[in-house]
Amino acid sequence: MRYPRLLEPGDRIGVTSPSSGVPARFEGRLQFAVSWLRERGFDVEVGRCMDGASHVSGTAQERANELMAMLLDPRVRAVIPPWGGETAIDLVPFLDFGKLRDAEPTWVVGFSDISTLLTPLTLVSGWATVHGANLMDFPYEQASGLLHPLDVIAGNERSLREIQQRPAGVHRVAAWDDWENDPTPTRYQWNGAGTWRRLDGGRDGIDVTGRLIGGCIETLSHLAGTPYADTSALRRSHGNESLIVFVEAAEDNAFNICRGLHGMRLNGFFDGASAILVGRTSAPDAPTLTQDEAVLDALGSLGIPIIANVDCGHIPPHMTLVNGAIGHLTHDNSGSLLETRLA
Repeated sequence: MRYPRLLEPGDRIGVTSPSSGVPARFEGRLQFAVSWLRERGFDVEVGRCMDGASHVSGTAQERANELMAMLLDPRVRAVIPPWGGETAIDLVPFLDFGKLRDAEPTWVVGFSDISTLLTPLTLVSGWATVHGANLMDFPYEQASGLLHPLDVIAGNERSLREIQQRPAGVHRVAAWDDWENDPTPTRYQWNGAGTWRRLDGGRDGIDVTGRLIGGCIETLSHLAGTPYADTSALRRSHGNESLIVFVEAAEDNAFNICRGLHGMRLNGFFDGASAILVGRTSAPDAPTLTQDEAVLDALGSLGIPIIANVDCGHIPPHMTLVNGAIGHLTHDNSGSLLETRLA
C-alpha cells in the first residue's frame, strides 16, 4: 500500500467529473467549492469533462483520458470530483491501472459512484484512496468526532500516523440546501440523531483490526468477482491480513440491496473480513424486507460483527475513510471508535 504525499499550500488539486458533470444551475456551487480550496492555499485545475447536460460529462474515453492525465501529472497532488453519478464503471476498461501502479500515487477523494474508481485504484494499483466528501460538499464544516478529508490529505505527518474518529451522533434528514439559489452554505442543519449500533445481535464488545476497503453497494456490486474488486489482493499483499469492510446504500430498495450484497459475498468481497460497517441510509425498505434485514439476510451468516448506522453513507455527515489503511475498530456499551493508521 502506497500513500500519496500529504498536500502542502501551493499544491495543485485537479477537478474532473469521471461520472456525472455539473448542471448549469449548480455552477455557482462548483465555483464556490473551487474558491474555498483556493482560499486555503491550493492551486485548483478544473478539467474539460465537467458538462452536466447528461448523466455523463463526456464519452468514456474522454473522461478516462482526463482522469489519467491528472493522476499521472506530478504537479497534481489530489483529484477531487464534484460528486458521483451513475456509470463510472464504463471508465474502468480505459484506465491503465498498471501504469498507475508504477506511478507516484495521487490522492483521489469522493464517494457514491466515485467508489467505483477508488476501490480498483486501491486493490489493483496499490494506492490508498479516500472515501469521503465530494468537492461540492467540501465547504461544509465536519461534524464533531469526524475528520474532514483535508484533515487527512493535508494534515500533519505526525498527527496522521493514527487518526481517531467517533460517531457524530447527528445527521441530516431529508431537506437539502438550495444550492441553485444560494451556493454558499458551509454548515449543515443537523435535524437527526443516532449513533452506530450493533446489527448482528452480538452482545460482546468488539475489538478488531483490518485493512479498510469498501464503498457504495449499488456500484461495487457490479465489480465484485472481477480483478477490479478482488479484496484478496489487499490481504495477500500484507501477509493475509484481515479486512474491515464498509458498505453503504445510496437509493436502491431493500430487495436490490439484498441481492447486491449477496452477490458481493458470493464473489468473495467480504472474505477475510473481521467486521463490517454499514452506512446510514435513507434508501427505502421493501414491502417485506427492511434495509437492516437485507444486510442480515446477505451477510449475517458470516458470523462477524456488523455495525449499522455508520456515518459513511449518502446522508451527511460524510466520514473520511482511507481505503487500504489499517483500521482498529472498538465498539461496546461505552461507545465506538475507529482508529486508522496510514501504514
